[in-house]
Amino acid sequence: MSTDGAAKKHKPVSTQAEEGVRWKKRKAELKEKNKQWKKAKVLKQLEKKKQEEATGNAVTEENQSKKGRAYTVSVALPGSVLDNAQSPELRTYLAGQIARACVVFCVDEIVVFDEQGENVKSVEGEFKGVGKKGQACIQLARILQYVECPQYLRKWFFPMHKDLQYAGLLNPLDSPHHMRIDEESEYREGIVLNKPPKQGKGSFVNCGMRKDVRIDKQLQAGLRVTVQLNKTQNQDCRLYKGVAVAPHVPRTEGGLYWGYTVRLASCLSSVFTESPYKDGYDLTVGTSEKGSSLDNAAVTPFKHLLVVFGGLHGLEASVDADQNLEVTDPSVLFDLYLNTCPAQGSRTIRTEEAILISMAGLRPKITAAFSDAATGSLQN
Repeated sequence: MSTDGAAKKHKPVSTQAEEGVRWKKRKAELKEKNKQWKKAKVLKQLEKKKQEEATGNAVTEENQSKKGRAYTVSVALPGSVLDNAQSPELRTYLAGQIARACVVFCVDEIVVFDEQGENVKSVEGEFKGVGKKGQACIQLARILQYVECPQYLRKWFFPMHKDLQYAGLLNPLDSPHHMRIDEESEYREGIVLNKPPKQGKGSFVNCGMRKDVRIDKQLQAGLRVTVQLNKTQNQDCRLYKGVAVAPHVPRTEGGLYWGYTVRLASCLSSVFTESPYKDGYDLTVGTSEKGSSLDNAAVTPFKHLLVVFGGLHGLEASVDADQNLEVTDPSVLFDLYLNTCPAQGSRTIRTEEAILISMAGLRPKITAAFSDAATGSLQN
């Protein structure tokens, strides 16, 4: 009995050796598994890091591609250029040519100044007839405003008017903010509707889409507003959602050309003194056949560029008609006084032609001035 009990208490030596071998084998397997697990973990971390870097690069590229334009370009011209047209149809078409030329070169502001002492300030008034003194500035400004406005908003902002009776002849500007009904875009122009929303729910805006847009702010009905739409929209909802932003945001943040504003100035000097920008224009360019050649000119980085064109008798006539100016030489008013078409083959260059020629010549010089990506560092 005692012998058998002792045999049960103590295992044979061979069995202990086998268990030791199995344990070493098991330990080696666990060690190998632990090694593989650590390796997989490191690989997973490396893969995650690569994905984060790739995502970061994509975001950076997207941000760089979306980097907007901080500077602005303004063009000023006298409304008397319309007096060079012989009929209401031709006056309208001439205004359309000026609008097209400015849009092609991404002009942000058009200033229509009066060189005949009418002291015009708004577009209110009736057109009195071709060649008659009185309404050239107003008519030009009204047509420029009309063609810049997106088609789906024109019925709200432009009632029937004599100045616009031939506007249907004009070629469309087809600017980025002239959206089609189903066109997708981050930004849209709209009009605040006279639909009272719930308290704290913002306003309803018609942005030319199949559904109205609810924005985050309560605004007065009838206002034109720039809307930034939410990136994700619930298609089942009866409204789209967005936020109201400043009109310059599509340009400065989205990198889009977003049309131009129109300003009336009572004289040439008012073009400078009534600038909408806080510090005015920091680079001014006058155009004349008496100026220096554009080929030899250099443009430095700027915040707000102003290019001024003369009328039928040049900038000299505009200076002479301005009672606020004591100078007789228009070149002293500008940082650069340029002849943008040297050795011209015609005695005269029409204003609508001068805009195209001058802006085409200035464009590569502006690009060169900002070639070091300084546009992103300039502030409005």
